[in-house]
Amino acid sequence: MSTPPAPRTLLPVADGREVRARARRLVLGHPRELAASLLLHAGATVAGLVAPQLLGRLVQDADHGVDRTATFALIILAAVAAQACLTRFAQFTSIRLGEKVLARLREEFVERVLALPPAVVERAGPGELITRTTRDIDVLATTVQRAVPETLTAAATVALTLGAIVLTDPLLVLPCLVAVPVLWLSTRWYLRRARAGYLRANAAWARLTGGLGETVEGARTVDALRLGGHRDERARRDIDESYAAERRTLHLRSVYLPIADTGYVLPVAATLLIGGLLYLHGQVSLAAVTAATLYVQQIIAPVDQMLFWMDELQVGGASFARILGVSHAADDARRPVGETDAEPGDGDIVLKGVRHAYRAGQDVLHGIDLTIRPGERLAVVGPSGSGKSTLGRLLAGIHPPGAGSITLGGTPVAELSPARLRRQITLVTQEHHVFRGTLRDNLRLARPDAPDPDLEHALKTVDAWDWAQGVGLDTEIGSGAAPLTPAQAQQLALARLVLADPRAVVLDEATSLLDPRAARRLERALAAVLEGRTVVAIAHRLHTAHDADRVVVLEDGRITEAGSHHELVARQGAYARLWHAWHGDAADTAAAAGGHRAGGIDGDHHA
Repeated sequence: MSTPPAPRTLLPVADGREVRARARRLVLGHPRELAASLLLHAGATVAGLVAPQLLGRLVQDADHGVDRTATFALIILAAVAAQACLTRFAQFTSIRLGEKVLARLREEFVERVLALPPAVVERAGPGELITRTTRDIDVLATTVQRAVPETLTAAATVALTLGAIVLTDPLLVLPCLVAVPVLWLSTRWYLRRARAGYLRANAAWARLTGGLGETVEGARTVDALRLGGHRDERARRDIDESYAAERRTLHLRSVYLPIADTGYVLPVAATLLIGGLLYLHGQVSLAAVTAATLYVQQIIAPVDQMLFWMDELQVGGASFARILGVSHAADDARRPVGETDAEPGDGDIVLKGVRHAYRAGQDVLHGIDLTIRPGERLAVVGPSGSGKSTLGRLLAGIHPPGAGSITLGGTPVAELSPARLRRQITLVTQEHHVFRGTLRDNLRLARPDAPDPDLEHALKTVDAWDWAQGVGLDTEIGSGAAPLTPAQAQQLALARLVLADPRAVVLDEATSLLDPRAARRLERALAAVLEGRTVVAIAHRLHTAHDADRVVVLEDGRITEAGSHHELVARQGAYARLWHAWHGDAADTAAAAGGHRAGGIDGDHHA
């Protein structure tokens, strides 16, 4: 059965060499715990080698009486007790080592995920990142907590037991080699196919998770546009793809494991047969044959464990490769070529020939030239899909322009480090999140050292102090705690903006979840706070444009009009038709109905 092509993943995946090197560095980073674990496992294995030796001697001396039976029995009991005790501490030490390694991995993973730029996260989609954050981490946890310690224990037992067979009689090692070709060839066949199979299964699962998440999140849209059949077909395709990927890995296991099981049973029969022949020819003692046979039988359990956990190690390795891939994405986006640590000057925000496309050859913005002066309040209006939000995201540095340049005080925005960029320009949208924690903690995300008086000032600024005072700054909010209404969550996001105190702000539907009267009041309060700062407002309610210093009309990704509110109304263009229609002027509304743009500009829906 040939390996089907893996589904395309939107985040990188580390190669096998990097996975092995990273795993080795993680384990060797805890030398004391590793040495203690290996020593305890070795001690437990050595204690387990005592019984076969003594039993072999008893068989050898059976014709001469049983005088030493009681003594040997006591020694065997003591060895078994010592083995149990050492095994217990060895497993405890191994699991503790695994937990330390896993904790470090989780910390690094969270750091890397938080370092991902929003553009990378959006391009990857929710399913890919959620699967790596949940399923892959869970699989890796099982691998580190159980598979790795159990495999180390089994490997130590096999190595020391083979050493004991060599010390007993080197000739009796030969029967054990019968299993080598079988196990080596089958394991090589499996390993060459397993990694690709499990990566494909993980990628298929990510696509399935992402598709179902999108359907649930957009359930109202699916229902309104009657997309149920389309989404159902998408889910069926994703399920079929995931099923095929899982079936592929099942096929690999169903071929490999029976062959491997046969491989580790063969040495027992070979040792008895060949050992018996050697004994009959006087080349080995009966005690040696007995001890070697018991040793080989004793190896079966750890070899079986190694084969059992081999599959889990492959699954864990695939998940580890996907987790390390997030590090690649974060590193690639962390410091672009030419990135500067210099603070930009206080000059204009200048856009020259800016173009942008989400798909190659399908530009959303076409050669935007715009200069925004320091402290200017600029409103951007236009039809839905005209590129307003895209322009705002480019200004905030979420996406780099596909062509042209955006500079802040002469410094290209694309060359600013994320930390410096956020101190200069902040984007506030209708998308916001309330983190599980206290109200105080949620506010201090913007400024960790903010004292309570500043928190109170920020809440009062966004007209949220009344409900915040009722909730309490120390009250847990967020998922599973005290809920906030969408409007309250939006006020919380705006309060963070007040605390962050950036030089320039891009507002994209930042007050869309508030009723028009409350939104108007809040925007006026924010205007006072943002006085002297550069503000770019993606205007969906035209009172925002009315209050702006300048209005830019964006149509089909191009600037078609620019000027103050009064200038644009006087020109009787697209903005004037929109303004009159929004105010319900009958004559102008009738005229606007005949215009090809009037009914399509955002804002009329809020009239």
